[in-house]
Amino acid sequence: QVQLVESGGGLVQAGGSLRLSCAASGRTFSNYAMGWFRQAPGREREFVAAISYSGDYTSYTDSVKGRFTISRDNAKNLVYLQMNSLKPEDTAVYYCARSRLSNTIGSRTAAAYDYWGQGTQVTVSS
Repeated sequence: QVQLVESGGGLVQAGGSLRLSCAASGRTFSNYAMGWFRQAPGREREFVAAISYSGDYTSYTDSVKGRFTISRDNAKNLVYLQMNSLKPEDTAVYYCARSRLSNTIGSRTAAAYDYWGQGTQVTVSS
């Protein structure tokens, strides 16, 4: 069983930064792409960023390009989301997720992920 635990959320003013971390259990972390999704109140869960199993390929939703950076440390079973220039519309619960299939570049679709963390709240005040 894989467990994912997010941390690093909090309250920040607009223009500020936060770095989210996701710690994964298991010995096969490096075989799987990872993704970050978010869900704001009253809205559906949406894709934020994904990173391939090797870390060589990343993708982002348009609204965070140039502001957010996804990265991973396969030696430590960690994936990160560095968030800069935060905006009030970034307020949401952020979830990390593990790809259902191994050795992929990462998908923008939630159904492509089978393990999810419990989420961490990010609140950006104006």
